[in-house]
Amino acid sequence: MTRITTQSALQKVFNIRRRVFIEEQQVPEAIEFDQYDRLDADCLHVLIHHNSVPAATGRVRFIDQSAKLERICVLKPYRKYGLGKRVIAALEEMAVEKNMNQCLLHGQTQAIPFYERLGYNVVSDEFIEDGISHVEMVKQML
Repeated sequence: MTRITTQSALQKVFNIRRRVFIEEQQVPEAIEFDQYDRLDADCLHVLIHHNSVPAATGRVRFIDQSAKLERICVLKPYRKYGLGKRVIAALEEMAVEKNMNQCLLHGQTQAIPFYERLGYNVVSDEFIEDGISHVEMVKQML
């Protein structure tokens, strides 16, 4: 796991997100990238490699006493190696370091079982975000 601290590493994160969210899931680029996609923003990005290939990423934003896990994705050829679980673990570790009470995320409904296996509980009705069905999910950390 690599915590992103350089612009070149952040570009690798963007390349993964572009391939998964924009190309694969058809999320408009104007929606995918936002004001938190900077090194000086109030959030942290991680990058997971598989055999030296940048393959998965996610970010965490700190809001009050909650850590919001966002933009979690794994390139399609690498989805069978547990990299998504490693992204979540890395983001949760950062939340614990910042003494956050809980982690929350907007999970795509197709990924609910994945997040439930990691201790997250659905706390909302289904809603549409970026044209995709989601639910809010929460995990208590402290």
